[in-house]
Amino acid sequence: MRPALPVVAVVGGLAVAIACGSASGPPGWEGTPVDAGPHALDFDGAYPTSDPDPDGGTHAAPSFGDAGGGAFACSGKSLGGGDRAVTVTSGGLARLFYVHVPPAYDPARGAMLVLNFHGFTSNALEQRIFARMDGSSDAHGYLVVYPVGIATSWNAGDCCGTAWTNAVDDVGFVKAMLARIEADYCIDPKRVYATGYSNGGFLSYRLACEMADTFAAIAPVAGEMGLAAASCRPTRPVPVLDFHGTSDPIVPYSGGSPIVPLNVPGALDFRSTAETLQIWREKDACLGAGSVIYQHGDATCTRYDTCSPGAEVVHCKIDQGGHTWPGGVPVPLVGKTSTDISATETMVNFFLAHPMP
Repeated sequence: MRPALPVVAVVGGLAVAIACGSASGPPGWEGTPVDAGPHALDFDGAYPTSDPDPDGGTHAAPSFGDAGGGAFACSGKSLGGGDRAVTVTSGGLARLFYVHVPPAYDPARGAMLVLNFHGFTSNALEQRIFARMDGSSDAHGYLVVYPVGIATSWNAGDCCGTAWTNAVDDVGFVKAMLARIEADYCIDPKRVYATGYSNGGFLSYRLACEMADTFAAIAPVAGEMGLAAASCRPTRPVPVLDFHGTSDPIVPYSGGSPIVPLNVPGALDFRSTAETLQIWREKDACLGAGSVIYQHGDATCTRYDTCSPGAEVVHCKIDQGGHTWPGGVPVPLVGKTSTDISATETMVNFFLAHPMP
């Protein structure tokens, strides 16, 4: 993403003006209200507060193989399954995150961990519902964490909102959060992963650049790179799985400004999906032409796997897809949600195939 004026932000992935706005109240499970100013589009209530069809969606997904669980073992861990809200201090700020632990979790055996970051001005509850990841966690036995951004935003390099304009150290927060999680739970250090939606997807790209020694792979949804290619210096090739809809009205597939009409001074200017993928194909030394590994309905996944050992780049394109989570809870205001592929199940399959070397 190219630099943008700070008067524009993304609400749960939706661009609005915030020139006259301010956030109030501490970020929390129900999110932080944001006064977006007189020119804002009103998306209040657009994102889900419950899943209207918990058994809906799809589990359709390509397979990438399974490298199997490691032999990492722990002793002295006493916490079991269930949901917890946890606070840590990072950068002088109290930071909050939510942990979902599956019933089959064994405190003596290293588990896979997935961090799932919400979109800007969205919140952890919406992301938890939106991605339908708790059920996948229970089915596959991994822990999933839903972190909470400062003023419902993440500093993903040059985006978005309060976290960005105030240069919040979200990478530092992630490190502090992981230290606490690993102190409380038995986590396999070779199976730690990041995903996120919109601004959270941007952040997962940043983590691949700056914490490649920690995150084995990433899987952004409806996000692009928010760092300059030259400033992204991963210490190892990082497997990347990217999801994006071709009719995304907020982060356009072909790049540029949001398509939704905005009466604001200045505009966001995003990288295209092709540009983001090319950056990671170069970082991972992927030299060969891609091959289609999955095609069903509106979903086509292309794999670039002639790369550095252990690395690959996979792009799942949703034809006419909106700014949505494939297979997740539909959000009609921001476009079509694919029912032909599950982003959650696909990324879990991808993560299982790509532990840290």
